[in-house]
Amino acid sequence: MIIEFTTMKLSLNLFRTTGRNNRTRAAKASAIALASLLMLSSAPHTVHAQSLTRSGVSETNSSTQAPPTVTQSTPPVTQTAQPASQQPASHSPSQVSPDANTPSPAEQQATPPAAPVEQQTPLATELAEAPESSPILPHELTPIGMFMAADYIVKSVMIGLALASVMTWSVWLAKTIELLSARSKLLRDLRSVEGVRSLEEANNTLQRAGSDIAILTHAARDEIRRSQDAMNHDGIKERVASLFSRIEAAAARRMTRGTSILATIGSTAPFVGLFGTVWGIMNAFIGISKSQTTNLAVVAPGIAEALLATAMGLVAAIPAVMIYNMFSRSITGYRGLLGDGSAELMRMVSRDLNRAEMVPHQRAAE
Repeated sequence: MIIEFTTMKLSLNLFRTTGRNNRTRAAKASAIALASLLMLSSAPHTVHAQSLTRSGVSETNSSTQAPPTVTQSTPPVTQTAQPASQQPASHSPSQVSPDANTPSPAEQQATPPAAPVEQQTPLATELAEAPESSPILPHELTPIGMFMAADYIVKSVMIGLALASVMTWSVWLAKTIELLSARSKLLRDLRSVEGVRSLEEANNTLQRAGSDIAILTHAARDEIRRSQDAMNHDGIKERVASLFSRIEAAAARRMTRGTSILATIGSTAPFVGLFGTVWGIMNAFIGISKSQTTNLAVVAPGIAEALLATAMGLVAAIPAVMIYNMFSRSITGYRGLLGDGSAELMRMVSRDLNRAEMVPHQRAAE
């Protein structure tokens, strides 16, 4: 402003001092000087406006690129502001405003950037849905499914243990029927010979019976007949007692027939099942090393198959041991009843021999 005022003052002085021609020339010179001064004074404002406009555009671009991730639903931001450098330089400073196309700092602070929205990948979706869905297992964890998926050695062990279990229950059924039938016959024959006085009478009573008491009676009667010429009756009693002991032992062997397999199953089945378990666990560890994972869905089936062999071994062994002990007690009780019957028959034999001794003495006395 000081320069303009000085220039105007000089122009007026020149206009007063010179003549008309000189005044015209001075007016032209002053007009040219005034125009040049106006152009020089407007140039810094234009440059300053252009720099402010460019800085505002850069701030706008940085504000639009601030969020790291943008959802697909957010429309792309289009830059509507035209850079100030593209505008003609003839515009006046009043037409170019630095705040026309750029937001103020207050507006930038008031408008927060959009929050980034994470885009879920297929892997994240599967992991999110994994707890809700059931784990994928190689096969069904049922006894039949585990048996079908087991190794051939483990299968053979399971089949053998299943056959052993079937054999155990078959022996139980057969021996239970046999022991009950033999015990009932023995008790009936014992009641029938309680009031008998002689061996011959007992033989007639038990003629059609098929119990061991009837066998003992027939054996004692036959031995006495073979020893009629013997003078020593004590020898006859010893021979009859020895014969009774052999018959009792044969009856015990007959009753215990088939029970030894129960003892074998009860003692060996757990170890056979343990062998299948060890083999199955070895295969399970081999499968884990091949799959290179410790996921429970991969490890559990192999270990379950191995433990199934031990379970089947216990299923076969526990009933076998219990049934064997039950049969042992039943056979011991049966032998006790048979011993009571043989003692009763020995008393009859002794009475018959004493009567036979008394007959010659009575005849001699007469």
